[in-house]
Amino acid sequence: MARLAQTAGLTDIQREILATVKDFVDKEVIPHAQALEHADEYPADIVAGMREMGLFGLTIPEEYGGLGESLLTYALVVEQIARGWMSVSGVINTHFIVAHMIKQHGTDAQKRHYLPRMATGEVRGAFSMSEPDLGSDVAAIKTRAKRDGDEYVIDGAKMWLTNGGSSTLIALLARTDEGAEKPHRNLTAFLVDKPAGFGEVVPGLTIPGKIEKMGYKGVDTTEAVFDGYRIGADKVLGEAPGQGFGFMMDGVEVGRVNVAARACGIAIRAFELAVDYAQQRRTFGKPIAEHQAIAFKLAEMATKVEAAHLMTVNAARLKDSGQRNDVAAGMAKLLASEYCAEVTQEAFRIHGGYGYSKEYEIERLMREAPFLLIGEGTSEIQKTIISRGLLREYRAR
Repeated sequence: MARLAQTAGLTDIQREILATVKDFVDKEVIPHAQALEHADEYPADIVAGMREMGLFGLTIPEEYGGLGESLLTYALVVEQIARGWMSVSGVINTHFIVAHMIKQHGTDAQKRHYLPRMATGEVRGAFSMSEPDLGSDVAAIKTRAKRDGDEYVIDGAKMWLTNGGSSTLIALLARTDEGAEKPHRNLTAFLVDKPAGFGEVVPGLTIPGKIEKMGYKGVDTTEAVFDGYRIGADKVLGEAPGQGFGFMMDGVEVGRVNVAARACGIAIRAFELAVDYAQQRRTFGKPIAEHQAIAFKLAEMATKVEAAHLMTVNAARLKDSGQRNDVAAGMAKLLASEYCAEVTQEAFRIHGGYGYSKEYEIERLMREAPFLLIGEGTSEIQKTIISRGLLREYRAR
């Protein structure tokens, strides 16, 4: 059989893109990931390489200077990048979500203003929905944007902004007074321009320092504090107040495909490390891969990698076809993230005591995999989405 996680039906262009990215990951990411991750250092050279390859504009339409590729292509690229180092995929993930939201819901003027510069990586996007005490209850957002003539005044605190410091554009969800009875109909998405950096980056907007994390290092994760921040009404995404919840959920939906792809990438790498180590490490006169206990672990790990990859590909293709994919994306994210944690854990066990050493790559993967269980919605949130979708389709007559 072919190696794991192969995808049928790809075009020549897709195969060429993936081959180029895989070569880049093998030569420029994997050899440097350990040192950069342990130092919690932003991968500037790697990001520059991705920018040169055009990855920041992978899904942006050609008319705006992008490559015009599909969500499937993007997911497969993310899978390869995460296989090298998950933090690098995080650099482009929120950027991709913001570009997708502008492409799908922005005005013509907003598309012309942002997308060409996002395609080159000159403008970097961050996604801001969560708040310090919000959790999964998005409709309970407290950050407020009050209309004042041709402007809005924003006050509140946001949490868990990936690329919060390095980004120059934030897609922000805030509460506005639209007079709607349903809470989510009073939420509006804003396009907030800012310079990269920390501290009070513009009057009324402060980006505190990086949040220290057990994994997912290198990429900056921050808060964003709005205190009397003024923004023009033309910066409302799509010039559509009260529609922000739907716009953000569209972004989260493709983000879940992204998280599933990242989980696949980590699981693939964990399997690669485990199967290589198991053939080198010898006990009782033979490689440990020849002991049935280890051989069965490898068989189960490979099966989980393959299943997660296929579900991720299916969810991406559904979204590309224009069909509703909330259930498929939820299933892919749920299965891929849970399997990623399990496969990484088994690879760690196969490494024995060496797996606990920072000299071995599996130690880093053990700290990265848990993030995917909570990113873009916990497993419990995915089960809620999946069950609601199933009950919608299988409603009792």
